[in-house]
Amino acid sequence: MKKILLAALALLGTYTATAQQTINGVNVEKSITVEGQELELNGAGLREKLWFDLYVGALYVTTRSSDGNTLVAANMPMAITLDITDEAVTQEKMKSSVEDGFGDSCTSKQQKAIQSEINTFIGFFKDAIVKGDHFEIAYLPAKGTLVSKNGTALGTITGLKFKKGLFGIWLGDDPADEDLKAGMLNK
Repeated sequence: MKKILLAALALLGTYTATAQQTINGVNVEKSITVEGQELELNGAGLREKLWFDLYVGALYVTTRSSDGNTLVAANMPMAITLDITDEAVTQEKMKSSVEDGFGDSCTSKQQKAIQSEINTFIGFFKDAIVKGDHFEIAYLPAKGTLVSKNGTALGTITGLKFKKGLFGIWLGDDPADEDLKAGMLNK
């Protein structure tokens, strides 16, 4: 009986250990809370470019979905976290990537309509970015897009149009990284 109990405990310990999702050394939380709103992990993946593993991205939602366009358009609470895993990610490269991302995510007319908000968002990357930094980009319909770095609020940008353009960078038709998009959509 004692051997059966020990075997069961060992199996339970193995299950618990494998239940934790780790990507490129980053422990991805199963859920997060943003201003009292509980969000569940939809999926996560690694942003790669050439031979660099740049960051781990995770998508958190109230209702899981594997449809990126539906999530981009949705006026519901959701968040994307970015955990920087390589020194190659600098503030200048982040700013440039965000500008390129909006160019891929929006038509030129859509981008012009939210250019002021894009400039504000890019301004959030004024301080150095280093390996280990954790960014949280959360959308709450009543407030807008809340951005934080390492738990410190950087600012809030109102408007669903901005949220659509921003989340489209990772989940839209021309995403920053197809594999990361697939991971975030749990495909």
